[in-house]
Amino acid sequence: MADGITITFAPVGRGGSGDLVVFVGDDLALGGSAREMLGSAGAELVARAAGSEKFKGRSLSALTLPAPAGVEADRLVVVGLGSDKDRAKIEWPVLGGFTAGKVSGRQARIVLDWPGGQVSAADAADFALGARLRAYSFDRYKTKKKPDAEEKSGTDLTLMLQAHAEAHASAQASAAVAEGVTLARDLINEPPNVLFPEEFARRASDLAKLGVEIEVIEPARMRELGMGALLAVAQGSAREPRVVLMRWNGGAPGEAPVAFIGKGVVFDSGGVSIKSAGGMEDMKGDMGGAAAVVGTMHALAARKAKVNAVGAIGIVENMPDGASYRPSDIVTSMSGQTIEVINTDAEGRLVLADVIWHVQGACKPRLMIDLATLTGAIIVALGQDIAGLFSNDDDLAAKLHEAGEAVGEKVWRMPLIPAYDKAIDSKFADMKNTGGRHGGAATAASFIKRYVNDVPWAHLDIAGVGMSSSANEINRSWGAGWGVRLLDRFVRDNYEGR
Repeated sequence: MADGITITFAPVGRGGSGDLVVFVGDDLALGGSAREMLGSAGAELVARAAGSEKFKGRSLSALTLPAPAGVEADRLVVVGLGSDKDRAKIEWPVLGGFTAGKVSGRQARIVLDWPGGQVSAADAADFALGARLRAYSFDRYKTKKKPDAEEKSGTDLTLMLQAHAEAHASAQASAAVAEGVTLARDLINEPPNVLFPEEFARRASDLAKLGVEIEVIEPARMRELGMGALLAVAQGSAREPRVVLMRWNGGAPGEAPVAFIGKGVVFDSGGVSIKSAGGMEDMKGDMGGAAAVVGTMHALAARKAKVNAVGAIGIVENMPDGASYRPSDIVTSMSGQTIEVINTDAEGRLVLADVIWHVQGACKPRLMIDLATLTGAIIVALGQDIAGLFSNDDDLAAKLHEAGEAVGEKVWRMPLIPAYDKAIDSKFADMKNTGGRHGGAATAASFIKRYVNDVPWAHLDIAGVGMSSSANEINRSWGAGWGVRLLDRFVRDNYEGR
């Protein structure tokens, strides 16, 4: 059981206690299995109650009733699916999350059918995924629980459908993805006095239990490698930085890996260019990209994905101190390119520059995708529901867009043009670390692009979606764990076993 929820699969019609959940469309008609379990009296009860409660069976609506006589249940929960058009485009994780929310802390049997519709094993597994994600909470530091929370036991769901055996098998993979999202959420939600760079590296190293090869690069080795950009960001903190490489070898021997790179700034004060106090507490989540990479590697390894994959994270803390790097400093990155520091709060791109360069040389990837809570500018442009996508490869960008649409973690492609690259030219060095206010997300992406060689590459600016994003049916957490489901689907659809 994870986060207080257990999910099992069973044949339709199995008896039991607790709640009974059935689905209806906008015509309020029950599916064949639900009609058989409820009988004619139950169907009439639903119709009468819907009229008095003005329940129309709209998509993601629910009606809760006392169970009718003769039905083994405490309550009857009727979930609306909407019109035929709505039912043709059901987002199964969303439906699973919504339904789980209606029976939270209870035991429930859920009949997965409706008129003219039978749920496939894959759809049932996605339903279960959504239910697991909805159940997540982060309250480990609360010493006093609310009275109602103390009374609640875990949520226990039995999903009943014809393809129950196949659904159980499919759900093993979806459970691995849920574990990856949960891991990412935990990392983002942890306070920075707990999740400092060394501790983050230790938690990432726990993936070795799943067969992931781990390499932790400490500061002395970073200096040998010439990671001057990353080290500059870290030098104002009492906490030393780490770089972690995670290798999952599930594909053909010698096949070039797909590479995921994450920005892991465990706390970003802004450094000498210090941020304003308002909202600074949110900067514990400035490692959302690295959290997504660790969560993705967990998901791939836990479900034994048939792919070679590398996850790389640069973990630092950006603090003001007498030793901090300063505006006007010039630092030398691992690539040999020099960077004029204009603003010490534009630090994530310096971290990514050295990690990306190292991954290209050490891992020889077939493609690279970096994730970073990089700019406030992307939030201004796209809000908190869509991530910004920058890429040097149309095919890679299209695949990420398709994967995002499939799982509901959407991306929108943003432009990379020579004017943005020119904006980061420096009078004193090869480049400067910010191009100014205008086009801030694009000039930041252009900076990263200067460290990408002849490799398909995509940059995901997840500042809006990675933390404090809009609550939805599968996420009630401040740290969303955004990106794990996207990258897992991207791999599964395009590179696994190929």
